[in-house]
Amino acid sequence: MQIVGYRSAVDGPAELVFAEDGNVRREPLDPGTDVAYTLEQRHCAGTITDDRHVVCDRNAAPYCPQHTDRWPCARCQGDCDLPLESCREEHAIYLAAFAPAHFKVGVTRSWRLETRLREQGADRAAHVRTVENGRIARQIEMDIAESVGDSVWVDHKLAGLHRSVDDAAWERLLADFDVLDRFDFEYGLELVDRPVAETLLTGTIQGTKGRVLVLEGNGTAYGVDMRNLVGHVIAESETDRDLQTSLGSFN
Repeated sequence: MQIVGYRSAVDGPAELVFAEDGNVRREPLDPGTDVAYTLEQRHCAGTITDDRHVVCDRNAAPYCPQHTDRWPCARCQGDCDLPLESCREEHAIYLAAFAPAHFKVGVTRSWRLETRLREQGADRAAHVRTVENGRIARQIEMDIAESVGDSVWVDHKLAGLHRSVDDAAWERLLADFDVLDRFDFEYGLELVDRPVAETLLTGTIQGTKGRVLVLEGNGTAYGVDMRNLVGHVIAESETDRDLQTSLGSFN
């Protein structure tokens, strides 16, 4: 069995996607659920077509070049000819905050705004502009990114999982913008200490935030980037790896 995908919690629970012999199974990551898998070798996760999995044995993971989705908007700088139908839809420009004080600008189609923010695991956000298409949105995003930035690394998100947003820093940032709407998200994680960054799938599910899965084992909370799970072949047994523990586990 192989992990071939994941979904962040948006309209429903987060989930991991498993495949075996062409069959696809989606497993909800419900808080309180115990999971016990050992991660084995990792290779390309292949592709899913009509809910059937097509295996790929290439070593590149999570996806080889042949199975990497090259989304044309990912590197768009606003100099395109609107190649996709979605490019012509109304777009929102937003600022997102990740505790304690990591901020980024982003764009998305207006109707996907809250969904996109939850996919990223934003703690707070502000909708600051609405424009008629994606090309204009990207041009404005590039200008704002020069001072704010347009990405936040998963390591930074992990480091702030147990913390709150710096209110003063967030308000200083927003003071330079005309805020159309604000968002404040809760993910149900009650963490006292920073989770230990690990790639594993053994423990009790505490919850998810964006693509980060939090597991508890032996008194330690582990933060797992679900993208790092994709491509792993798994066995149904607890990992026997020696794992780092948090200081809190000794109290």
